Amino acid sequence: MIANDVVPLMLVVSAILLAPETLRGRRWLEALVVFGVAVVVLRYLDWRLFTTVLPADPTTLDGAVVWGLFAIEAMTWIDAAILFAFLLRRSDRSSEADAHEARLRALPSSDLPEVDVFIATYNEPQDVLERTIAGAMALDWPSERLHVWILDDGRRDWLRREAEMRGIGYLTRTDNKGAKAGNINAAVLRTSAPFFLVLDADFVPQQRFLYRAMGFFDDPGIGIVQMPHNFFNSDPMQAALNMGKAMPDDQRFFFEEIMPGRDGYDCAFCCGSNGIVRRRALERIGNALPEGSVTEDMLLTMALKREGYVTRYLNERLAFGLAPEGINAFFVQRARWARGAIQILFLKEGPLGRSGLAWHERLFFLPTHWITQSLGQIAAMATPAFFMLTGIPPLLNTTVGGILGYQIPAVVATVAAVRLFAPGAYHPLSALVLSTLQAFRLLPVVLSTLLKPHGHAFKVTPKGHTGQADQDGVTVRLALGLAGLTSLGMFVNAIPGIQIVPFSSLVPVVTFWGVLNTIVLILVAKVATTPPAQRQEERFDFREPMRLVCPRFEAEVDGRDLSLSGAMVRADGPLGLQPGDWAGLEIPRVGLVPARVMRAERDGRIGLSFVLPGYGERRAQWETTNRRASRRAAEAPVSILTDAGPLPARMTDISVTGAGLVMDAATAPARDDWILLEVDDGQRIPGHVVRRTQTMDGTIAIGVEFFLVDLDLRDRLVRMLFTEGRLNRRVTNDKGWAIFWQMLRQGVAADQEAPTVKVPSSHRAEIIPDWLRIRMVSDIAASPERRDDQVA
Repeated sequence: MIANDVVPLMLVVSAILLAPETLRGRRWLEALVVFGVAVVVLRYLDWRLFTTVLPADPTTLDGAVVWGLFAIEAMTWIDAAILFAFLLRRSDRSSEADAHEARLRALPSSDLPEVDVFIATYNEPQDVLERTIAGAMALDWPSERLHVWILDDGRRDWLRREAEMRGIGYLTRTDNKGAKAGNINAAVLRTSAPFFLVLDADFVPQQRFLYRAMGFFDDPGIGIVQMPHNFFNSDPMQAALNMGKAMPDDQRFFFEEIMPGRDGYDCAFCCGSNGIVRRRALERIGNALPEGSVTEDMLLTMALKREGYVTRYLNERLAFGLAPEGINAFFVQRARWARGAIQILFLKEGPLGRSGLAWHERLFFLPTHWITQSLGQIAAMATPAFFMLTGIPPLLNTTVGGILGYQIPAVVATVAAVRLFAPGAYHPLSALVLSTLQAFRLLPVVLSTLLKPHGHAFKVTPKGHTGQADQDGVTVRLALGLAGLTSLGMFVNAIPGIQIVPFSSLVPVVTFWGVLNTIVLILVAKVATTPPAQRQEERFDFREPMRLVCPRFEAEVDGRDLSLSGAMVRADGPLGLQPGDWAGLEIPRVGLVPARVMRAERDGRIGLSFVLPGYGERRAQWETTNRRASRRAAEAPVSILTDAGPLPARMTDISVTGAGLVMDAATAPARDDWILLEVDDGQRIPGHVVRRTQTMDGTIAIGVEFFLVDLDLRDRLVRMLFTEGRLNRRVTNDKGWAIFWQMLRQGVAADQEAPTVKVPSSHRAEIIPDWLRIRMVSDIAASPERRDDQVA
């Protein structure tokens, strides 16, 4: 009998084995797969309802449990149907973007529209903001048509000075009313460009961002152009399981598969960051973002849609930000999203509000996912333990044959189909662990918001980690507690003398799901503990040749990885370097970066920690070199240091920006030379000769502008790492079942807390040695572009 029951399952498995690796681009095959899944699922639901549910009396406890679980399951299947509707209509607008970019680049800059770039910030640290600011300033768009603004709801003096130093706009307000939406609204009233790009404080745009996106506004019906959120660091699950390059991040499926599908129905929505807004469209709804929900972005899309404006989605990796760096930051973010999605149900701009939306648009904007995911996962995880310990069955009239013939084929067909649609963005086990992880903390948020939609504080997702471990104790206790109860139930019912549930055909079925749930719950507990960071900054693969400059030699080295704080390079063999030694690393398109050797291996690998100017040093130099300083007479002997020895000179005057020198004509440097000046107190200051004239007595008078640090060095490194398309090379190494087994191994592996690699604070304060400063000056002198920047 069971042999006949497994025929549907065998047919499903056979179809999976015969299917291609991906369905993308094969519309007819996609439709055929969805039709096949629909047949299998509808067949299962028919059996589920008429055989296992309708015979139950809902007025009894046992019957209420059966009906309640079926209602939750039915909601999940409705959510799955909406998902497949999206997957069938996925758009790909890259060819349109190609055409738009070519046309825009052919136009004179005066014909391109002006764009305001809003960097919305509240409490993010300087190291997070500097990446975004540098990226925004490096956007490929005519400088006279691009205006970068920092919107600071934290009202920080250091950030105001940073904006002044960089020559960009700084806006703040007296209160934080309306949170992020209020911050942007205040900026809208004080700026005027016809389009504005919104960036979260941690998102770095790629240089081509505007040229790829702005052309879509040729269609007057486009109100917003939205790009996906991509991340350069591991999310909490990837970090906890040490699988950053093996599994997709938790938002990849949404941004690479669901949002293109929503775009196919003109139902994509603004996602806060990485979206460009047409100001004229905003004026149609009062020239302000709606502030009735903590997710103002989705509400904005619906408000504009009612006025006839569509949110267009371009699925290209054009900006990269920080995924939540700890599990608690992750929950803060998801709780805000869930609460905001529920809140819009109660607003007139929401999907159930005033007219202007089609029926399918209202359906697609309902927060069904947040509700069904929380309820469905908790029910699925708790059901085996509940049945084993109470004896109340989750469904009636069930046999092993029924499960094999109806339920398993429906589940396998659905999961396999999603996998076929999105092989690089969806992995079943990681998706199951993620949804369970969220359910424990989001179910209370969903229920409380349904009961009390408003009056909840806006919580900003923390950005900028300390490198410390992070744990959500509530989730760990709930996951392990439920896993323990499930195991206890299976153990008790395996012993004839104390079993609670008499052995029936339902017991092996529930035991199967119980074992699976226990595995998932153990992984959830593992993921709920974020391990300590191994490095101060995220490192990226960098396989390019570089030059290592040392006091006694220079060597060609091959790059291995690179970050804002250091690098790993490899020479042909050991170079005799020791930890603590100084070196300079010549990085393509960046320049000579001063560094300390952190470790040197016998195989030629060298770990370097960069010594870049900090904010205070850069600020002090900017203030020195960007004001007209009064000179004072300073008759004193000085020396110009050279490889051949010091050259004597006499200083005639000095200021904070430069000095006047007189020296012998035979040894005087030429105009535009870079020199290293040693004054009487031993201080050594690099400088640039900007004037050279002969005096009446035959000596040479020279004017020197001081050079303290290369102010743009760190920004060039940021631009090279984050804005030139390098991050597009990071792809998921998805190997199907290999990920499944790796997740299991990582789930039971003991935590190995690698020491956090930190740059000793003393290195930051140390003076770069003379030989390296001279070489840095020579490097700038050899680069006309960087030399002009310093002189300017």
